[in-house]
This record gives sequence, structure tokens and C-alpha cells, in this order.
Amino acid sequence: MNLPNAITIGRIALTPLIAWLPFAPSWSARLAGFGLFLFAAITDWWDGHLARTRNLVTDLGRLLDPLADKLLLVATLVPMFMLQGHYTFVAPLTGVLPEPSPFLFVTPIGRVSLPGWIVAVVLGREVVMTIFRQLAARRGLVISAIGPAKWKTTFQSIWTGAAFFWFWARTLAGVEGWLEQGWWVAFAHFNGLVGTVSMVGAVGLTLWSLALYLSRYGPAFLKAGRAAG
Repeated sequence: MNLPNAITIGRIALTPLIAWLPFAPSWSARLAGFGLFLFAAITDWWDGHLARTRNLVTDLGRLLDPLADKLLLVATLVPMFMLQGHYTFVAPLTGVLPEPSPFLFVTPIGRVSLPGWIVAVVLGREVVMTIFRQLAARRGLVISAIGPAKWKTTFQSIWTGAAFFWFWARTLAGVEGWLEQGWWVAFAHFNGLVGTVSMVGAVGLTLWSLALYLSRYGPAFLKAGRAAG
């Protein structure tokens, strides 16, 4: 067991806690959830960097690292959808029944939710790519990471970080009575715009990277299949 693999296992162990803390009805628990998500996101980069620079890449690491990434994605999307889901993408600030959750992103044009189709797109892409990589590997085809896929991960991290930060900050603001303060409204709009723009960017890159993977590796995959047949 080397250090990068130990870090990855630790990240996997923290995943259930990251998923649960946003539902705890206290700002301190939600702050802890945000902190643990940051820790998981940073160590995701760090363990890969250590493995590559110190020649510590192992078969176990190749198995555990993508598993940890997918578990973290599910563990963050579930609370985000439960706390930010709504029947419309942009909910007006007032006058909507049922009243939107206070944890939707707040922007100058209204409250922006996380609709189910976005969750389906993000998770569906991961399922498709996981199956595609496994089938390609059986045919001797290695699918390397491409630039748009790495940017997709970056946008997803910013989006999730903005959401988890908002769960904590909005809870604390309610307790402290800051919700009508001008500075709070400005901050809420800033955080909401960051979360919304990064969410839209992540979805766009999710679809674009999937299309690029299929167009770049699809012909070679089919050719390898015909050769094997």
C-alpha cells in the first residue's frame, strides 16, 4: 500500500460523510461538508500527481482512483439535487408555489435550480464512458484523457464547491439575520452566478467531451472489434 493509494482509500471513506453533512440542519455541519469536499477535490489531484511524479502508479491505483471519482460525483450530486431541485430551471424569487428551496442559487434573474435532466446527463455520461473504456480495454484500445474532459472535471468541482459553500453560507445567514443586508444580497448573486455558469459549463463540456471520445476512438473501437471477430 503506497501513499497515493492510501490517500485514495481515505477519500473513498469520506464520501458517505460528504453526502450526509449537507442534510444536517446546522451551519457548522454544512461547513464541515464543504471542507471535506475541498479536501477530497484537492487530494484527488494530489494523489495522482504523487503517483506520476514518484513512479508509484499501480494496478490498484488505476482501479481505485476512478472509483473514488465516481463515488464522489454521486455523493455530491445527490444532496445538490435534493436541496436544489425544482420543477423549473429558473424559479422567480417570489410568488411560486411550491416555494423554491432556499438553497437554490440566487442570481439577478431568479433562483437557479438543479433539474433532474442535468443530473441524468452528468451521470449518464459517466456510465457510457465507463462501459466504453472497459469494452475498449478488452479490445486492446487505451482511451487516454482528453483536454475537454479535464476541463469538465474542473467546472464540476467549481460548481459543486459553489453549491456546498452556499449550503453553509445560506444556513449561517439565516441564523445571523443577514438575509436583508445589501452585502449579503451582492454575495448571494456572486456565488449564484459562479455556480450557475460553472454548472452550464460542466454540462456543455460533459456532452462535448463525450462526443469527442466517441468520434476519436469509435472508429478504432469498431475496427478492433471486426479484427477480433
